Amino acid sequence: MTTIDFAAEVDKRKDALMEDLYSLLRINSAEDKAHADAENPFGPGPRKALDAFLKIAERDGYSTKNYDNYVGHFEYENGAADDAEVLGIIGHLDVVPAGSGWDSDPFEPEIRDGNLYARGASDDKGPTMACYYGLKILKELDVKLSKKIRFIVGTNEETGWADMDYYFEHCELPKPDFGFSPDAEFPIINGEKGNITEYLHFAGKNAGEVVLHSFKAGLAENMVPESATAVISGAKDLQAALEKFVAEHADKNLRFDLEEAEGKATITLYGKSAHGAMPEKGVNGATYLTLFLNQFNFADGAAAFIKVGAEKLLEDHEGEKLGTAYVDELMGNTSMNAGVWSFDENSEGKIALNFRFPQGNSPERMQEILAKLDGVVEVALSKHLHVPHYVPMSDPLVSTLIDVYEKHTGLKGYETIIGGGTFGRLLERGVAYGAMFEGEPDSMHQANEMKPVENIFKAAVIYAEAIYELTK
Repeated sequence: MTTIDFAAEVDKRKDALMEDLYSLLRINSAEDKAHADAENPFGPGPRKALDAFLKIAERDGYSTKNYDNYVGHFEYENGAADDAEVLGIIGHLDVVPAGSGWDSDPFEPEIRDGNLYARGASDDKGPTMACYYGLKILKELDVKLSKKIRFIVGTNEETGWADMDYYFEHCELPKPDFGFSPDAEFPIINGEKGNITEYLHFAGKNAGEVVLHSFKAGLAENMVPESATAVISGAKDLQAALEKFVAEHADKNLRFDLEEAEGKATITLYGKSAHGAMPEKGVNGATYLTLFLNQFNFADGAAAFIKVGAEKLLEDHEGEKLGTAYVDELMGNTSMNAGVWSFDENSEGKIALNFRFPQGNSPERMQEILAKLDGVVEVALSKHLHVPHYVPMSDPLVSTLIDVYEKHTGLKGYETIIGGGTFGRLLERGVAYGAMFEGEPDSMHQANEMKPVENIFKAAVIYAEAIYELTK
């Protein structure tokens, strides 16, 4: 059998890969609920990205299928028997909102100092396209397979996975037998914690010495809120108080905006965004704003809302102060991100707590604990639950992927269990594989998201050989 030089094959296709990737990155495919409809289940952007990807696949000779603009797929089975096992590769084309703080247009890809900057460059359009080109090499070389390959792309990974719920309900084919998602990091993610969002509800009406009229923070439950905005009345000397507060927390690099008009003050406090699976890497603007507000004499639901934020959620990334902390010997700790906040004096207050929890912990246990917090009137659970997931290192899927990684990096592979959730967990024998390399800055879900260009090509080489080894 002729040995394939996968690095050389990727090198031939670098320009084409980047051209296709740019076409996807230029699409703002963040969920847009305001413009969602039957034809655009998650808004026009995700649907446009799906159309663009499937058009690329059709250009390359694949027969694609679009499942009502939720998910698309194609199969490749060059020589595989009808009853052959199926390798599933599952990526996603949606992105989190761009947010603020970018040095360039987040939807106009730009290369600076060897890094590709754009929303989706690292999560997950860059890795998905690198993986697509890995398969494209096998197709163009007419490599015969013993297993079928199904390449699946979703459009709602960042905000609920309703795309995959719909896909597996409506797809006429059985689930793939094994597979991976190119949506995390190397060497491998073979374990993922459970994922649930629990919503704390508070009474809205408040009539204290200082009144909270509204509070808003957060773009998505799986993002650390970069900023938070509160509208209050009744507080005095806010400019001086804010300057003192920011100075006292100089290590957090906080900054603020203050507008005062018609007896009301609008305060916006800025921290630093991060991925909700690693909340300790960010500075939660909402928790720090509640810490600032906690010095004033609020009452009723507003007082409870602010106090929980300031005294229970501030820098409590593992739920120690909340009482929800739990550690498992294999899968590690429970993490918590206070991702989306809202308060309206005419309705209610709500804080969305996104938990990544190991085996042994449960949503019900945490719900019972949270319901006992002072001022919390209800704790509701998100409809979508991910239970803890693990594929042992002894599984041939894992060992093969580790071997390919070691061959192309010269580094020793090892198992990793994360708090983040990937589409790899959709399959019983499913893992996440790349595309972030050791030592590469993690900019997912942050301003100035980027991917080193050479690492895109390096990932494509690894994906090509990994697919080959799993299906030859």
